Amino acid sequence: MLDLGIVILAFLTACALTWGLRVYAIKHNVIDRPNQRSSHSVPTPRGGGVAIVLTLLVALAWLYLSGYLTADSFFGLFVPGVIVAVIGFLDDHGHLAARWRLLMHFLAAAIGLYFLGSFPVINFAGFDISLGWFGMILGSIYLVWMLNLYNFMDGINGLASAQAILFALGSAALMALHQHTDLSGSIYPLTLALAGAAAGFIVWNFPVAKIFMGDAGSGFLGIIIGLMILHIAKLDTHFFMAELCLLGVFIVDSTITLLRRLVAGKKVYEAHASHTYQILARKYGSHVPVTLVSVAVNIVWLFPIAYLIASAKVDGLVGLVIAWCPLIVIAFRCGAGVRDKESNANA
Repeated sequence: MLDLGIVILAFLTACALTWGLRVYAIKHNVIDRPNQRSSHSVPTPRGGGVAIVLTLLVALAWLYLSGYLTADSFFGLFVPGVIVAVIGFLDDHGHLAARWRLLMHFLAAAIGLYFLGSFPVINFAGFDISLGWFGMILGSIYLVWMLNLYNFMDGINGLASAQAILFALGSAALMALHQHTDLSGSIYPLTLALAGAAAGFIVWNFPVAKIFMGDAGSGFLGIIIGLMILHIAKLDTHFFMAELCLLGVFIVDSTITLLRRLVAGKKVYEAHASHTYQILARKYGSHVPVTLVSVAVNIVWLFPIAYLIASAKVDGLVGLVIAWCPLIVIAFRCGAGVRDKESNANA
């Protein structure tokens, strides 16, 4: 009963806060205006993701004060989340230099890893591997990439919030199926709060966006989800690969797009609209089918494979290859990283 209560309370809180933030954005002209790189055509308030931020921060505080989270888990999630959200909020209200954003992102990642204590032992090709100090370096890069890829993938209605909901529910289900749902000292209740908070926001963002998430919300989700994966992976060595499997749509699209742009000699932080989801949204003339298909892919394809990995029925590396290969093929066939709006116009 407490599980359902956490979801409902987070949903109602985030939904109400998103409404308030929409009023604030309209009043203070915090508006996302379409440009040649945009996937939308109507000026729309932005910054609604702050509702998810505030809801999750309150949930973290409550879980800590109620004894459900340890001090290390609380500070290791709360502090990085605040840093990234503040940087994103400032960037939403006025451009910040990329070097300063990146510096603060690495600081947030370092703090999260410090309180985590160590990079989790992972099962790789049938072996449990402890990466030691190298794992902390790798973990910093991983967290900064997770943070930024979530920002990159927040470009059409409902996609980022739907992914957060599916990740949270998928993670909760994996922990439940493997009996890791003890509220005390577990990350499990936070997955429920995340699902509720993201659902409260998506009410205002899909199928028609009345407000956008903004950098504060997408960056916050990126680092919180990245850190939650590391916390969950400490429960079982197989969980790290399983959790990465759940995020296959985001990881594959953003990584393939970035690598292809790098190979083409394009600037990494240059604005573009060449992600797979953006190309497909233009092709079908709507955000709705793209978001719904991504939901279906998560439920029908990625979660079952993630379950097999978590249950050690399939090797983690083999499972990731099986899960991600079709997504990689789709990205290449769509022209991810190559087919931008400009290239389409000139074709």
